[in-house]
Amino acid sequence: MRAPTLLAIVLLLAVDLRAQVSPFTPPERPEARTFYVTNGTEWLFSFPLLHASDDSVQGGRNGVVRFAPFFNPRALVHWDASDHVGFFSGLGIRNLGFILDDPGRNERRKYRAYTLSIPAGIKLGRMHNVLAFFGYDLDLPFHYQEKRFVDRKRVDRTGEWFSVRTPRLFHSVMVGVQAPYGINVTVKYTFTPFHDTGFREVVDGVERLPYTGLRTNLLQLTLNWGMHAGRERNRGTVIPAPVDPRT
Repeated sequence: MRAPTLLAIVLLLAVDLRAQVSPFTPPERPEARTFYVTNGTEWLFSFPLLHASDDSVQGGRNGVVRFAPFFNPRALVHWDASDHVGFFSGLGIRNLGFILDDPGRNERRKYRAYTLSIPAGIKLGRMHNVLAFFGYDLDLPFHYQEKRFVDRKRVDRTGEWFSVRTPRLFHSVMVGVQAPYGINVTVKYTFTPFHDTGFREVVDGVERLPYTGLRTNLLQLTLNWGMHAGRERNRGTVIPAPVDPRT
């Protein structure tokens, strides 16, 4: 599973670096019923929705908004049925996670998972202009990281590839709008809990369930530019043959 995932990451980064365009460049609209590709990065704000039991070790903790502006590349393939209806799918990398504060212990925990994301959805409105879009996102976590801070000093860190601390897949639904100049605002809700609450680990010979009683879903607000504003490639100018004035 690792080799296909890493290959997809490399290809995605290559597309992202070679095809960046200014968000303020007026789009050149591809013709309807043709495939075209857009790409860019996202700014991601995560709001944890905590469902912690009162008697759990996680009870009483406060969720903190997490801002992840980096390493969220995405490429989308579009097909527009008309000037007002279109479809899209693609591939991306997402930096998902949340932060928990425990004021009583002066402790903070940061949880993060890099995922390979596969979105799919429908667009309604003026294609390449102002429109709304709806869809579904499937995320495959491939790297998990957890940090614990006490008195603002990091005291513990865990990092794992294809960790079993999280579910194997995250399922999300999304709704968003594209404003003028290609500015996109998307709201996503991940209805798969971030952690596997049945995960067990052994610490100093004692088995424990670190996420028992904690069920965290993520509500995300993302900002990006140009993801639904297609641009045609410049294929060069055709120079017409000279006309013989005698004919």
